[in-house]
Amino acid sequence: MTFDAAIRSFGLHLRAERNLSEHTRRAYLGDVRDLAAALGAGADPARVGAEELRGFLARLHRTRSPATRARKLAALRSFFAYLRREGACRIDPTAGIPGPRAAPRLPNPLPVDDCVGLCESAARDAEDGGAPGLRERALLELLYGAGLRVGEVVGLDVRDVDLTRGDVRALGKGGKERIVPLPAAARQALAAWLELRRRPGYLAEPLFTALRTGRRLGARDVRRLLAARARRAGVAGRVHPHRLRHSYATHLLDMGADLREIQELLGHASLSTTQRYTAVSAERLLTVYDRAHPRAGSRSSERGRGGVRPRVQRSRGGDGG
Repeated sequence: MTFDAAIRSFGLHLRAERNLSEHTRRAYLGDVRDLAAALGAGADPARVGAEELRGFLARLHRTRSPATRARKLAALRSFFAYLRREGACRIDPTAGIPGPRAAPRLPNPLPVDDCVGLCESAARDAEDGGAPGLRERALLELLYGAGLRVGEVVGLDVRDVDLTRGDVRALGKGGKERIVPLPAAARQALAAWLELRRRPGYLAEPLFTALRTGRRLGARDVRRLLAARARRAGVAGRVHPHRLRHSYATHLLDMGADLREIQELLGHASLSTTQRYTAVSAERLLTVYDRAHPRAGSRSSERGRGGVRPRVQRSRGGDGG
């Protein structure tokens, strides 16, 4: 079997059996093509050995981040596991190869004021009732108000929004569907945008479309619109859709939402993914303490000399104080 034939078959497997997103499928197939290119023309995937695979991964060490190398190894594990299942190869060359250790990256949410500022900036542009302002306001209120992934947002059709119930039906990773409640501001923004769109058959149309061509907006379009809005609103730093998702989760946690509830709202398969936000929330709480408490100075100096930071625990109820 040639690599080209194996990659085509693997691509069908990822789409039909694994039901992976288009983004993940593209990344996995690209990773396998990178291996094929490194091994040279005529390479047989059934004859790839562990040493060849280790050499390929080792060459990536200086040019790729640990997270990228981990994804490439995951893609190759999946590829060779598929070939073994199909009887195309007998030995899995990825067996025994440890994944790179990547330092955990904490989410980087925006402050509440910045999120509100973004939405209010778009709301001001929507006041004249023009399509660009109404669309952007609805888009921003949905990203921050429901915490959806950008791929979920651009995949929505008009019929996925139920303004009577006040929720949106999102199709997440692995084709998993979930219902996410919408805050009042998002419902109002979506109602104004949909009123502009109302015509026979519009329920089956994409929720967010290009204004001139009517095509479905893509993730790149949304990132570009959000970056431009952040500049106009005076929000510093890089602002992208996933940062609004991080902000949504962190602000819910700060306001006392239960971690399991946030997990369901975000569509995380594992609670450990959601637990990253507790570290962010605790860090923010310590920062506020350092800045505001009259006795924080001595604690800060102890930390600077290598002292142990006090552990912050979240209380589920009142403490009577």
